[in-house]
Amino acid sequence: MLSSPWARFYSNSCCLCCHVRTGTIILGVWYLIINSVVLLILLSALTDPDQYHLTSAELGGEFEFMDDANMCIATAISLLMILICAMATYGAYKQHAAWIIPFFCYQIFDFALNTLVAISVLVYPSTIQDYLRQLPNNFPYKEEIMSVNPTCLVVIILLFISIILAFKGYLISCVWNCYRYINGRNNSDVLVYITTNDTAVLLPPYDDPANGAAKDPPPPYVSA
Repeated sequence: MLSSPWARFYSNSCCLCCHVRTGTIILGVWYLIINSVVLLILLSALTDPDQYHLTSAELGGEFEFMDDANMCIATAISLLMILICAMATYGAYKQHAAWIIPFFCYQIFDFALNTLVAISVLVYPSTIQDYLRQLPNNFPYKEEIMSVNPTCLVVIILLFISIILAFKGYLISCVWNCYRYINGRNNSDVLVYITTNDTAVLLPPYDDPANGAAKDPPPPYVSA
């Protein structure tokens, strides 16, 4: 029997210890906590702008760290992320596969962005030095990082990004396997319901006056 080439990547367990449904719930709660903390920080920054306001002199550049527009955008993104994570957690807990799709799409988008960062570092390695020069003078370990050989620095950053991408890819596979598990289980439940409740029989109109004289029905079918 032929099977899909993606079937070999399907598994009901993640992290070698728990079910993919449990792993998706834990992942959704973890993202929910992180985004809730970020939202609280942003709201506190909006209520007290002077506490989180950094001038251009402190940053060593010609821009401000966070203005009102950026704060509002970040707050809206945090609210959207909280909604997506809550949907994924609820969908995995209540076994509603459609509720997991937004979180899965966010994972794909985040993975694509990190892949583009890795490609940009590989194609334009000089951008790392340019980025380091734009950092504030009081940035921790700025001088030590800039003193590292540029080639070694690129290799270290690419290795770090590769580890992050591998981890994110594994989390994507866990959420996808959870979606497949819930979707397959719901479909099997529907098939069982139809099989156990399929009692309707379509009878031909043997005694229908519109068809003329009544006809003798065929002998009943007896299954072996």
